[in-house]
Amino acid sequence: MAKSSVFVCQNCGSTSSKWAGRCDACGAWNSIVEEQASAPLSGAKGSGLPKGRATRLVGLRGETPAPPRIVTGIAELDRVAGGGFVPGSGVLIGGDPGIGKSTLLLQALAALARKGERVVYISGEEAIAQVRLRAQRLALDDAPVLLAAETNVSDIIATLSEDKPPTIAVIDSIQTLWAPSIEAAPGTVSQLKAGSEALIRFAKQKGTAVLLVGHVTKDGQIAGPKVVEHMVDAVLYFEGDRGHQFRILRAVKNRFGPTDEIGVFEMSDGGLAEVTNPSRLFMGSSERPTPGTAVFAGMEGTRPLLIEVQALVSPSPLGTPRRTTVGWDSNRLAMILAVLEARAGVQIGQNDVYLNVAGGLKVREPAADLAVAAALLSSLTGTVIPPGTAVFGEIALSGAVRPVGQTEARLKEAQKLGLKEAVIAAAAEHEGLRGLKVKPMETIMDLVAWSAAQDRGQRRIA
Repeated sequence: MAKSSVFVCQNCGSTSSKWAGRCDACGAWNSIVEEQASAPLSGAKGSGLPKGRATRLVGLRGETPAPPRIVTGIAELDRVAGGGFVPGSGVLIGGDPGIGKSTLLLQALAALARKGERVVYISGEEAIAQVRLRAQRLALDDAPVLLAAETNVSDIIATLSEDKPPTIAVIDSIQTLWAPSIEAAPGTVSQLKAGSEALIRFAKQKGTAVLLVGHVTKDGQIAGPKVVEHMVDAVLYFEGDRGHQFRILRAVKNRFGPTDEIGVFEMSDGGLAEVTNPSRLFMGSSERPTPGTAVFAGMEGTRPLLIEVQALVSPSPLGTPRRTTVGWDSNRLAMILAVLEARAGVQIGQNDVYLNVAGGLKVREPAADLAVAAALLSSLTGTVIPPGTAVFGEIALSGAVRPVGQTEARLKEAQKLGLKEAVIAAAAEHEGLRGLKVKPMETIMDLVAWSAAQDRGQRRIA
């Protein structure tokens, strides 16, 4: 009997009965590959599934102990994981090539191995000699980490099942794995599903925390279908520009802890070092304040951060002015520019506008609207925002400044770092802090008037 096959998109995982140059589901070109179809659930004669057994139903209320944690000792990594990795969990870690995924995981395994834990590092991309050279550069070669170079999923599970199951096993990476039962090349959707499912099943049965390393696409998403992210318990992204020495580990999914939490690291000759006070890193230096910079008091998970927002507004020699953003949504920048023109009468649309978030951080929350607008006005007028001023608030299309969540935490972080003034929404609820003056804003016109007052004051001083 001829083997049945399906055509699977390697970008989104959608299937079709025939090949096409472009995927109808996600629009990717040349991403459809022919793969062998899996056996149907029903029998050849149309029989249904085998009869199952009933499962006991329970109520929502009951005693549920907190899951135990595997604490690596790297505080930033444990913070993102929710206090440590949970035994028996599957964790997917993605990031650009060379960003530091293997370095961070090797450091975590070495720290656990020195505590007496049994840890295993399975490399599918590098030979054992290459992993050993990295360990020597990081001064980790004395740690009793168990190494292996293997890509066969069956052999990996057989290796991990020998003796005592390891506390943590790192698989680097899932794109190199292949299962003998699947007739497809490594990295295809079928191989990714089969390999991830087998390893996660092993983790649940043996109580080993399995950390899967995954590549990312040009769009910054983990390569392969989203079903792999749904199978694991946590998804961590390693972000950062390779031109900067700072790296950010972000949790976007975590069944055992908070999401949208970040950990900040600094790349050095000795590996990745923790940054205990990232606000000083992203806030920049205030010794020589310049026009176009504003300090945004943001939140990343439960952590408040002070971030420097830089804007440059210059006359455009082109018919269509440029709009360039780094670390912020370009569509939101267009909205802020439209509100400034339509609601405040600021003539800024015919200029080139460049916006940058210092330190390589990506800001996603709308609370940065007010800081961006303040930086744009500062650059347009050449006015310096007073040093020691934090700005945050959301701007509506009507021009109103809306309050944002966790105002108290943002203000306390600003006070802790010595800032003297905070520009926030007038409707925001907060308690007064000693030494920190709060400037309320109801509409975008209030921000324009405040910026003009700073301009007049600086001209009198000059």
